[in-house]
Amino acid sequence: MAGKQPSSDRRGRFTQATEPAWEGDLPGREPVLADETAPGPAHGRWRALAFLSLAELFMLSPWFGAAAVLAALTREWHLGDFAQAGMTAAVQLGFIAGTLLSATFNLADLLAPRVLMALSAALAAAANAALVPWATGAASALVLRVLTGVFLAGVYPPAMKAVATWFRQGRGLALGILIGALTVGSASPYLLRGLTSLPWRETLLVSSGLTLMGGAVVFLLVGEGPYRFPPARFDVRMALAVFRERGPRLACLGYLGHQWELYAMWSWMGVFLFESLRARQGGVHLAANASVATFFVIAAGGVGCYLGGLLSDLFGRTAMTMAAMAVSGLSAVLIGLTFAGPPWLTLLVATVWGVSIVADSAQFSAAITELSPAAYVGTALTTQTCVGFALTIVTIWMIPPVARLVTWRWAFATLAPGPALGVLAMARLRALPEASKLAGGRR
Repeated sequence: MAGKQPSSDRRGRFTQATEPAWEGDLPGREPVLADETAPGPAHGRWRALAFLSLAELFMLSPWFGAAAVLAALTREWHLGDFAQAGMTAAVQLGFIAGTLLSATFNLADLLAPRVLMALSAALAAAANAALVPWATGAASALVLRVLTGVFLAGVYPPAMKAVATWFRQGRGLALGILIGALTVGSASPYLLRGLTSLPWRETLLVSSGLTLMGGAVVFLLVGEGPYRFPPARFDVRMALAVFRERGPRLACLGYLGHQWELYAMWSWMGVFLFESLRARQGGVHLAANASVATFFVIAAGGVGCYLGGLLSDLFGRTAMTMAAMAVSGLSAVLIGLTFAGPPWLTLLVATVWGVSIVADSAQFSAAITELSPAAYVGTALTTQTCVGFALTIVTIWMIPPVARLVTWRWAFATLAPGPALGVLAMARLRALPEASKLAGGRR
């Protein structure tokens, strides 16, 4: 039996009629099966996940493109601290604007994921490549980086929704694999910079080419799975409704604690490793060594995402996210103690941090898909992502002045309160009845 269309009350809260909202259909349309009544595992789901993951790996490569070539840009354009931080923070600002527009107009629920992702990838590739002929300094570069972020907002949240349409069971693992691919893709410009002699312009063009390839893969080879969410009607109030319900709100608060440290660590780990090697008099290949090490540290998060998804489906969303945030918060404190120490020790702690810091990322998204009404899962995911990335701007810009004030030995320790608060939020969610909806009853 199909339920009633999920709706919102006059304050924009999720409501339901006679049956749960996540089993709904639209009046006058054919009923849409809910996850609970759908058939067994979808045929072709692993093929779809593989193509989606490959597409994400390619499409997210422009994210840290400017950060990977930051040293060259700083020399050529004489960038100060504010402009250097802006090369990454500008993408975050654009991403926030893009997700805000998408959530406001319910784009992730009104357009097919593959259409929205392919179009967004093409526009992101164009904005990233435009740095080569048009950018002549920080001002023009920052505008193009903002535009790149705006268009990347149409790549990330819709991919999570698309994966959820293929996986009823094992959704945490599937989203973990997807976010793992995204993590490796985001780190790829560091690898290009460390292993090749490509100038910064060619590095950015390669990343744009990869983005176009990813858009083609998702458009030509990936559709929605059998566990489609009900069609949505435009309702601007649903963009904020995720914060008015206890379960989704606590999942979002846990995500905010996670985001407080994630992008600041990803953005400044390369500088930290470079400065640590320089303080130890690391040799002539200092920049290349730091770039390759940074890729390794960030890409190690791909392993963390896989393990996080596997463990989350086995032991529960809240248990896994609390464990990951405890390890990553401790790593944020310990990494500074290795500064200018043996490179192998610094790399070891950084790798543990790289694995743990993103291992929980997909599970916050999985929780939102399980706690939110089905017709507005895309909007809920987009809203969660928008607010989380807004917070990252604070810490990305915060780290350089903090490093000058307390040195790199203690700068990353300021990120530890984020995961600590995230643990508290997920512990609170674990105690609620709503937690029984997570991971098939595994809290």
